Amino acid sequence: MRIVDTKEMKQIENNAESEFHFHEDLVVENVGRSGARAIYDTLGEDLLNSEIIFLIGKGNNGADGLAVARHLSTQGIRSRAFLFFPTEDWSEELTKQVDMAKSFGVSINSIEEVDQLIEFCVQLPGNLIFVDALFGTGVRLPLSNFLYEVIDYVNNHASYIISLDIPSGVEGDTGFIQGKAINADQTLAIALPKLGYYIADGAKLVGNVKVLDVGFPRQLLNQGDKFLLSVEDVVNPASRRDKFADKKVFGHSLVIGGSHGLTGALVLASQAALKVGAGLVTAATWEPQYKEFIERLIPDVMTGYVPLDINMWPRLIRDLNKYSSIVIGPGLARSTRARRLVLEVLNNFDGPVVLDADAINVLSLKEDAKVFSMRNAPTVLTPHFGEFSNFCDVPYEELERKPVHYLQKLVDQINCTVILNGPCTYLGFTSGSVCFNYNPNDGMATGGVGDVLAGILGGLLSQDPDLKRKNGSLTNRYESFNQTISMAVLIHSLAGHFAAEKMGVRSMTAMTLIETFPEAFKELDKQIERMIYGE
Repeated sequence: MRIVDTKEMKQIENNAESEFHFHEDLVVENVGRSGARAIYDTLGEDLLNSEIIFLIGKGNNGADGLAVARHLSTQGIRSRAFLFFPTEDWSEELTKQVDMAKSFGVSINSIEEVDQLIEFCVQLPGNLIFVDALFGTGVRLPLSNFLYEVIDYVNNHASYIISLDIPSGVEGDTGFIQGKAINADQTLAIALPKLGYYIADGAKLVGNVKVLDVGFPRQLLNQGDKFLLSVEDVVNPASRRDKFADKKVFGHSLVIGGSHGLTGALVLASQAALKVGAGLVTAATWEPQYKEFIERLIPDVMTGYVPLDINMWPRLIRDLNKYSSIVIGPGLARSTRARRLVLEVLNNFDGPVVLDADAINVLSLKEDAKVFSMRNAPTVLTPHFGEFSNFCDVPYEELERKPVHYLQKLVDQINCTVILNGPCTYLGFTSGSVCFNYNPNDGMATGGVGDVLAGILGGLLSQDPDLKRKNGSLTNRYESFNQTISMAVLIHSLAGHFAAEKMGVRSMTAMTLIETFPEAFKELDKQIERMIYGE
């Protein structure tokens, strides 16, 4: 599903009106109908014993809220709307909706002080259910002290809050707030999810997102360059593992890393590569750490070491191309020697490379952009926000505010796929598109989880037959590469979901992610089957 910023959404609205004669009043009416249905589906019989309170702003977001209230009233649901702005500030559509709502029996009151709202709410029996229709995505911050007081009261006393399009106080494009914003349990997205849902504070405040179909032409909704990651983005669903294949068919992945005190990172990455189905996995660490490393490793993974003496590297470099994929970086160390090793891999291996952790830390965009652009094989970088900030020399705060902008800029500069990791993970592809994987899970905020993702990537890439066809077009290889990357990210988050269910978020470790790979693959297979054959 497409994700839009405020400019893109406005363009959709304009095109719908100019090309399809789909006017604003039709949009508002459809929001009212589908929004009322969504609220009833969510809260059910709780609505029968409650009076829903609508917080109405001065623009079309407020008009949407009144349309929802009106449609609920036709179902016998008591609705009361509070208007927070004087009539001279109302939009034309809001003025029409006020008159319509009154005629349908919606109770409407004007509010000038927060005490008026409080006085009414304390007299209500049952649950306090609020529908937030104060501001849309074009909110201008900061808000007035009066509105911040209203927001504070609602957040602290509501039983359930539903926001229309975006929680009031959240910037539509950046997800940032100033002071306070509505903390919604559910956000009803009008037509499409908004960029601010998945960035900064917005990701914490939108709650569960439900998208309302409000009648925009489908062709206007399918364009764009930002999308939610879904099963449709993974490797061709028709492809299946061959029951009669031998281990060579499923590739040989090399994982390089593990320095003093950090061999566990290499253990996790190499075991993850093996457990996602790679035919063979070899893990190589620095020579001084080799003994410690093999004592921690399972016997299924083959091993090797990298000599500290750089003069002994030429043979190792020559052997790189016997592997199907290479992962480099987990626990590698931040040294001149580590930097040299990363550059040797990038310059001499003509298969897919995964750069993780220290392999990113020892490089920089300013010095090494040319190395990436000259590769004739796909590359993926997996930085978290701190690593991305350092690599690109972008202030952390700026990256938080505009992650998609800086991600697309980096991908364009180095022609590589980049996975920017966080509670919402952003996948930047060389096509210019960005996929969002929004599955926040605090159990994954633990050491080694990123190493597991690197291993998943390496293991799946080693199995991709299109990447092994060196005589195929680079375009086809990149398409297949990006599908495999998407699959890796989905498996990683699904494993996190099942690990949290099994262990609880406090007791999860990176190893429990690997242990739940079977459940993750079974769930992915179910989703693929539903996509192909329906429910």
